[in-house]
Amino acid sequence: MSTHENAGFLVFRHADDCLVGVFNVTNIVRGKFQSGYLDYYVFAGHERQGLMRKGLEAVVRFAFQNLKLHRLEANIQPTNVASIALVKACGFLQEGYSPRYLKINGRWRDHERWAILTP
Repeated sequence: MSTHENAGFLVFRHADDCLVGVFNVTNIVRGKFQSGYLDYYVFAGHERQGLMRKGLEAVVRFAFQNLKLHRLEANIQPTNVASIALVKACGFLQEGYSPRYLKINGRWRDHERWAILTP
């Protein structure tokens, strides 16, 4: 069992080993919770190519199989349609809505709470 509090992952395009994005599993809590938070970003010009979906599928597998997590949560601004589509495509379910969840660019922003549980 891993005791790491955070885990980072890089996403590469196989054709030319170009770095296209990043995933992080952060604030991993052990004990009875076995949960972590997911954050990620794709570099400009690499959006909507399916690369982040493949990356997220691999991260979810790793989180459940290797990190032995029970739950992975992503908090996404409601206007981030591409990000919501990504987590939905990978089996995340919307669990709730968090008003004024994170301060981004000097403003508190609402977020939707999405999660996936180990199969």
